[in-house]
Amino acid sequence: MPTQRRLETDADFQEAMTLKHKIRVFKDNHQIDSGGIIIRFDEKTIVVQSSVSELAYHSRTECELFELRK
Repeated sequence: MPTQRRLETDADFQEAMTLKHKIRVFKDNHQIDSGGIIIRFDEKTIVVQSSVSELAYHSRTECELFELRK
């Protein structure tokens, strides 16, 4: 069963990006994205890629991001 870990700091985002862990994104208590990997981040935005041509831009202040580990 996979475990979830909330991503909050730059170090958390960097580790998830480096290890290419799958990500779940929640906004207003609703899951809005799942299964992508972080490809870039800055102080305001997290960029998640779910497929070759699908990119999603999520606000760090409006969204909660969780890393999925097996």
